[in-house]
Amino acid sequence: MLATYFTVKQTAIEEIIIQKSRFIGHVARVETEEEAQQFIQEIKKKHNAATHNCSAYMIGEHDQIQKANDDGEPSGTAGVPMLEVLKKKNLKDTVVVVTRYFGGIKLGAGGLIRAYGNATTEALQGSGIVKRQLMQGISITVEYTLLGKLENVLRQSDYILETINYLEKVEFIVYVKTGEEDSFQDWIVDLTSDQATLLQTDKKYVEIDVEPK
Repeated sequence: MLATYFTVKQTAIEEIIIQKSRFIGHVARVETEEEAQQFIQEIKKKHNAATHNCSAYMIGEHDQIQKANDDGEPSGTAGVPMLEVLKKKNLKDTVVVVTRYFGGIKLGAGGLIRAYGNATTEALQGSGIVKRQLMQGISITVEYTLLGKLENVLRQSDYILETINYLEKVEFIVYVKTGEEDSFQDWIVDLTSDQATLLQTDKKYVEIDVEPK
């Protein structure tokens, strides 16, 4: 599993008008090629009267699956520039479809490349980008006398305090970046004077919003 990677936050639709042609960008997060194709077919069905429904997607930890489709536009003027936007933004598990309703004015190859690239960028901005950070869950169990101290310190730290369970003793569920487990556990041992019981739990991806550039 990758320690971190970038993908889209949510499904989004954005529209731009260029020389009277409507370009409608649709973007979604997918995990398989089947999901990507299903999304593409849904958009094509919804916009079956459109002139073109061009698409691109990148799937897999190491971008094993990369596909681009011009859907009748001149070769290399639609799907490829859309895919290049995904590559430039280093996005994984992402599919984009740009629907075009022709407005009567031809754009030329360069104009089409810019239009499809811009429509893809607009859709991605509408969706938002997240960094998925792989984190290790750690259970920390302490006596109630340490509750206030430990809670305050954890909330002020860069670690993610997910849950506090008030049982016979207090259990904190904290998520730590993979690779930082040992230093975190040493820190807790020192902080509690070795009065804490620590156990590693599950690993999961935590999503962090990325500010648009």
